[in-house]
Amino acid sequence: MDVEQTKQYCRAFQGVLEQNTGHPSNVLVFRVDKKKFAYFKTSAPEQWRFSIRVDPDLYLGLTDQPGIKPARYMHRYHWVTIINVQAVDERFLKELICWSYEKALVSLSKKTQKNLLESSSSNINRH
Repeated sequence: MDVEQTKQYCRAFQGVLEQNTGHPSNVLVFRVDKKKFAYFKTSAPEQWRFSIRVDPDLYLGLTDQPGIKPARYMHRYHWVTIINVQAVDERFLKELICWSYEKALVSLSKKTQKNLLESSSSNINRH
């Protein structure tokens, strides 16, 4: 998947909000409610580096691979930065993104989760 396809995949999850933080951080954030699950750096020199939270059991193995490193400031929470999303197998990248989204979703209150599911269902019914 290229950068655009990865952004589209992140947008496709229920209840996803997208926010471009602008200067000075220059980050395109994907979140569910207030919980971030993925983000892209949008400025040089790290433009389009992609960061996600990963399963702690995968963290060390992933960061040993070329092109994947601990995410700056977020590594202690098992976030990794992928230098080039096109270099990662598409199926595996989708699994990683899905896990990160699910981790963010389940960290929300049950009430918020229910509201997100209901609002997503009603949005689908309106179209």
